[in-house]
Amino acid sequence: MFTLPNLPYAYEALEPYIDRETMHFHHDKHHATYVANLNDLLKDQKEFAQMEIGQLVRSFNKIPEAIRQKVINNAGGVINHNHYWQLMSPKDEKNQPQGKLLEALNSAFGGLEKFQENFSAKALGRFGSGWIWLIAKDNKLEIVDTANQDTPESEGYKPLLTLDVWEHAYYLKYQNRRADYIKAWWNVVNWKEVEKRFNR
Repeated sequence: MFTLPNLPYAYEALEPYIDRETMHFHHDKHHATYVANLNDLLKDQKEFAQMEIGQLVRSFNKIPEAIRQKVINNAGGVINHNHYWQLMSPKDEKNQPQGKLLEALNSAFGGLEKFQENFSAKALGRFGSGWIWLIAKDNKLEIVDTANQDTPESEGYKPLLTLDVWEHAYYLKYQNRRADYIKAWWNVVNWKEVEKRFNR
């Protein structure tokens, strides 16, 4: 069965950009609910319950139709949040993209600043709830967005970076000011993890 992973840092570690209360609420309530719902949905589906979460989201077309959409929603909620926590870290001035990752960002987007502008614009323009992703597609970096808890992993793409733009990710601190949340989030991007994923 699927379990809720611990955060890789303390709840308050991302302050002042993402506050302790939001982290508790987001991880301990929202993420935990997706895990609980997924386990409940698959309690009589041993074949799928025994899969690793990445394998499960690539097997949605095999899920019984009666529960498929609910499994998509909740499995996506589990794996998307797993990525989100790992791709943030406490602010570190030395934590910036470098090496081949930086070269790839320069080549694909015309520089780090331009990449951040494009990514932020995609995040701000995402209507309703969803996620923004940096993925490698056909050996090229690409920014994509997904609605609700859909995930590019179900299409076989490995996320290099992701931002949660559901309101529960920022509403306690930023209310309806998504733009402020996006701007603050860049301070806690874990570029070392992004680089590790890119190199893989």
